[in-house]
Amino acid sequence: MSYEQNLDSSKAILSTEEEEDLFDYSYEQPGSIPGTLNIEDDAEIPNIVLIDYSSDLAQKTTNLTPEACAEHMTTESVSWVDVKGLGSENILQRLGKVFGLHPLVLEDIVNVPQRPKVEDYPQQLVVITQMVVPKPSGTGFSLEQVSLVVGKNYLLTVQEYPEKDCFRPVRRRIKFNKGSIRNMGADYLAYALWDAIIDGFFPVLEIYGEKIENLEDEVIFNPSNQSLAKIYQIKRELLALRRAIWPQRNALNTLIRDGSSVINPEILVFLRDCYDHAVQIIDIIETYRELASSLTDIYLSAISNKMNEVMKLLTVISSIFIPLTFIAGIYGMNFNPDTSPFNMPELEWYWGYFFCWAIMLATAGGLIYFFWRRGWFENFSGTIK
Repeated sequence: MSYEQNLDSSKAILSTEEEEDLFDYSYEQPGSIPGTLNIEDDAEIPNIVLIDYSSDLAQKTTNLTPEACAEHMTTESVSWVDVKGLGSENILQRLGKVFGLHPLVLEDIVNVPQRPKVEDYPQQLVVITQMVVPKPSGTGFSLEQVSLVVGKNYLLTVQEYPEKDCFRPVRRRIKFNKGSIRNMGADYLAYALWDAIIDGFFPVLEIYGEKIENLEDEVIFNPSNQSLAKIYQIKRELLALRRAIWPQRNALNTLIRDGSSVINPEILVFLRDCYDHAVQIIDIIETYRELASSLTDIYLSAISNKMNEVMKLLTVISSIFIPLTFIAGIYGMNFNPDTSPFNMPELEWYWGYFFCWAIMLATAGGLIYFFWRRGWFENFSGTIK
């Protein structure tokens, strides 16, 4: 089987759902009105959670209406409005009206997924990011868009799904007043959340590091079509991770270079640290992609070596039986010994049959000994499985 056939078979092993999870980039209908919101049929109804805090107090309120969030936009305390779910156009339009979101900004927030980016407005900073969420089974991950709208004393975050996210450590820091987060503004909160999103890539990459190590042993010692399918799957997933983190690095670089009216200069130092983490993640992903690509070459070499061992074994067997077939063919000829004394006189010998067997066994034994001395039998134990 050729490499192309193996690759095609490995592609067929991958489920359609796995490919859609990694590369499901939906686009608007050509000619759509700018600001059109595309709501998925299976999207969850938005749940609005408010965390309002200052240096002295922190309180959490759930199941708010968009209008109830308006009064918190002008307070001195920091208000974190966390919206989980994109399943109601009415609620999202009302949110956009309350927070004064441009229709194109609301479109980027709702019509997922979008390429991670940063857009600076006079009174707001809009950040579109991609968060990686490991699957409970530990077999992969899913990507979720998280949108951040930073104002003077408020932060609006919009997530696709209401399930588990990577913001729990930030919530705990706010609740128990750990660190300096409750003494800082909404811009620091935005940094903390963005940093949590980027740091969430590291545990996933650790899993892929172990996968590549295990797959390397499998490819060397027991290569199969399943091994090639696993290599192909890892390469696709690493590519998805790269597509999620690479634009975030560029967005961070743009924000650090150009700044924003709602981001204090002292926060830019923290964003540089976040940028460094993004660069580290990209370096790790590129290293793993090179390792995964090299596994393909190792797989082909292992398959080639395995085929060579099989051909070597067959060659040895054929070399042993060729002279035996020659001897058996000679004594299988129908010559009449009575016609001529040269017509196979061995057929008239009393021990002729045993003599023929002795010659054949000696020939086979001599060849086996010769091949053994040459070291041709060393790797035959695990050749055929």
